[in-house]
Amino acid sequence: MAIFAKSNVPQFSVDVYQNEYLPEGGREVNAVVTVTATGGGTIGSAVAAPHLYAPGEGPSAAVVLMVDCSGSMDHPPTKMRNARDATGAAIDTLRDGVHFAVVAGTHLAREVYPGDGRLAVAGPDTREQAKQALRKLSAGGGTAIGTWLRRADRLLASADVAIRHGILLTDGRNEHESPEDLRAALDACAGRFTCDARGVGTDWEVKEVTGIASALLGTADIVADPAGLAADFTRMMETAMGKEVADVSLRLWTPAGATVTFVKQVAPTVEELTGRRTEAGPRTGDYPLGSWGDESRDYHLCVAVPPAAVGREMLAARVSLVISQPGGSVQSLGAQGLVRAVWTDDLAASTSINPQVAHYTGQAELAEVIQEGLDLRKVGDMDGATAKLGRAVQLASASGNADTAKLLAKVVDVVDAATGTVRLKTKVEEADEMTLETRSTKTVRVKK
Repeated sequence: MAIFAKSNVPQFSVDVYQNEYLPEGGREVNAVVTVTATGGGTIGSAVAAPHLYAPGEGPSAAVVLMVDCSGSMDHPPTKMRNARDATGAAIDTLRDGVHFAVVAGTHLAREVYPGDGRLAVAGPDTREQAKQALRKLSAGGGTAIGTWLRRADRLLASADVAIRHGILLTDGRNEHESPEDLRAALDACAGRFTCDARGVGTDWEVKEVTGIASALLGTADIVADPAGLAADFTRMMETAMGKEVADVSLRLWTPAGATVTFVKQVAPTVEELTGRRTEAGPRTGDYPLGSWGDESRDYHLCVAVPPAAVGREMLAARVSLVISQPGGSVQSLGAQGLVRAVWTDDLAASTSINPQVAHYTGQAELAEVIQEGLDLRKVGDMDGATAKLGRAVQLASASGNADTAKLLAKVVDVVDAATGTVRLKTKVEEADEMTLETRSTKTVRVKK
């Protein structure tokens, strides 16, 4: 077990990229806001220096690992063994002092370790005890993911910590509860803990797994080969251990007469935030950003302002960052950015599109047309699927999103990437199609 030095709490900064110029009577103001946290625990996907608390301070985080133990995990038997090994690898990655538990998920949620509604505190002895308990995991029963999440929520709520995180693994569809039950569980857990979700194999439903991660501000991915679970779980836990600040929100103020058209995360993934707004005062709303370590993310804001004459200018929006405190209060993180609107009769200035805004508009469209194309392919509309996926190839090529381009090339034969001319492949591996769908929202950063 590595020994780490105590890290600093991240320092946040906000940078705004926009073309503030509007034609006379123009209303729509677009901006890309880059939020950066430096000096925290995560650099890339590795743990740089997790926070170690002095004796008596208590742990900084709590993690619950939810492992699918339904009957399908025994087909083939190596899947269950790989899941046990992956969970053990994740437990080994826990730093000393972190509260944790393991839940076996079927149509029920059974606490594997430590049990009795408790959380263990990570250390050499508890890690070994947890790995011993994992050996008793066996496959059998159904799948009711909402039940797993509610059990994780109860466990995590018992810890007096800042960071609460879940890791969820499933290999099948959520067949033993209704979509409404899962939705209700997600609504109940949202804002209480973050959760990374993984689908192993190819028998699970992509929209279920990505929907869980989206609702709980985590990541989603496919592990098509169960042999890759241990490495993936280790990376997930390393990232979780690097989080230093929980419950960060983007606070957006707009002037009288202005309305927020949308707010979305656009890097490292596309995530719609508009509907998650909570009111925070006159003309002010908060948008949840989840937990942060040492990292940077980009957000696209669009605000409709009252039209004005040439020569007028106004503050279209003020962006700041806050964190939630116990008792419902908030604390400012000190970072702020301003979005401006200036009306001009200079045609070149008012029609120029900011490069960052243009890039991420294309990336958001890329994610959308991939999903639409795959949905059309599933229902047999091959012409529609070809058109959508051709547009996706065109956008991926133009933006330099090489990873998405490679995934698309496993589903379509690319005739001309620049024009989006493609042919659907007659035979596509299910894992390739699911990988494309799961990772469709991953974006490439714009070069600033």
